[in-house]
Amino acid sequence: MEKSGLFQIGDVAKMFHISVGTLRHYEKSGLLQPEYTDNETGYRYYSTRQFECLNTIRYLRVLDMPLEQIADFLNNRDIDRMQIMLKQQKETVISKQKELKIIERKIENRLRQIEDALSSELDTICIRQFSPRRIAWIENTLSINSYLDLETSIRQLEQHQQNTVVFLGKVGLGIAGEKLSNGEYDKYDKVFLLLDREDAYSGPIEEVPEETCVTLRFCGGHKEAFVYYKRLIDFISEQKYRISGFSKEITMIDYGMTDDAKKFVTEIQIPIMAKHNHEYKNQ
Repeated sequence: MEKSGLFQIGDVAKMFHISVGTLRHYEKSGLLQPEYTDNETGYRYYSTRQFECLNTIRYLRVLDMPLEQIADFLNNRDIDRMQIMLKQQKETVISKQKELKIIERKIENRLRQIEDALSSELDTICIRQFSPRRIAWIENTLSINSYLDLETSIRQLEQHQQNTVVFLGKVGLGIAGEKLSNGEYDKYDKVFLLLDREDAYSGPIEEVPEETCVTLRFCGGHKEAFVYYKRLIDFISEQKYRISGFSKEITMIDYGMTDDAKKFVTEIQIPIMAKHNHEYKNQ
């Protein structure tokens, strides 16, 4: 303590377990001015009568109250105003909790998808059942020579969204079933966004019903997919299945996650139906 009844800014910071920078920020924001500032040294001093005010500021900051609201309250202190502030902040906290819960689920989804990709059995054709899914898509005929060829379509999917849409690991390409049946798989017909249940998307959404798909995962990206489509189409023909919808080609691991192309994993899904009551068999 430098002067009678006054405490230097560093001492006050230690007593209240905050930084000197925080006290300077409170001063700059008009929340708490030093009781006395030495004109010669520039040292700032606080009195004990200011400690109650600092306690109030610290309490409200722990509740994540914005500095503007705290300043307004300190200039117009009243129990009714405090009640209103706390109720409003409670609603804000509840809203943030919901947002954080959504973020937590999205992180879980992405971790599960990455773990699934890393444990993939590659170059093996199998038949899988997919639960109903939501997709947003645009029709766009394109060939893929690099991941950059998708950028224009992704920007179109992103238009008119109020909130940021996370595309990592969720953008796919599709080829119409008619073209697949005719052996045409050198160009894509649509670009789609596979939506998580938590995603709020402003725009047309297609509810894809439960599907049985012939699938194959391979090491590589979209530009290597051609040869795998041929394998899948040949398999479907040999097993006497009928293609029942557009393909869904999704890069599970790509440039968005790693620069190592040897770690890329892409999955092709082609929905099928049996001919003449032919039963599905896992391959």
